[in-house]
Amino acid sequence: MKFMPRGHSSLLLLGALLMSVALAQTACVRARVAAYRPVAYDEVAQSDLIRASYRSADALIAQAGAQISPQFPIIVATLVNLNALEESSPLGRLVAEQLGARLTQQGFRVIELKIRQNLYMKREEGELMLTRELKDIARQHEAQAVMVGTYTESADRVFLNLKLTRIDNSMTLAAVDYALPLDMNIRALLYRRSAR
Repeated sequence: MKFMPRGHSSLLLLGALLMSVALAQTACVRARVAAYRPVAYDEVAQSDLIRASYRSADALIAQAGAQISPQFPIIVATLVNLNALEESSPLGRLVAEQLGARLTQQGFRVIELKIRQNLYMKREEGELMLTRELKDIARQHEAQAVMVGTYTESADRVFLNLKLTRIDNSMTLAAVDYALPLDMNIRALLYRRSAR
């Protein structure tokens, strides 16, 4: 019987160990791929987040009533963090997208405002005010109102506030407050923050 030099047996042992790790990883990947199930549109459309956004948009439209018209556009701005108005998150952008979609479904013309957050809101003596720049953009597009919103996080919920505000005099036409459970999906949307 031949004996291998000490260095070769260590290499063989290391090679066997690496091979077993690679096989185990391949098995894990195959298990994940086998467990993947595409999500149907109907299932996604029934999510709590989408339902809450659509109900909120419907409530804003109902409250505003005849004060708004489908003839003139509504600007939908990204929701911002109440504690840091210059910050948003994927949650703030997604809710704004859903609100805009619902307004469109209800027959309104929508202008999505995907620009820096501090362009449309500023804090003045504790109140959130529309900026002059936003009013200028609104006039260019003949927009009648802007939908703005904030969110803030608590221990187990995210609280959202939405307002439909007239551009010309900053009067609030409609307002809605609601809360979302701070589940795994909402957490993921909150913590993937983007800078300004």
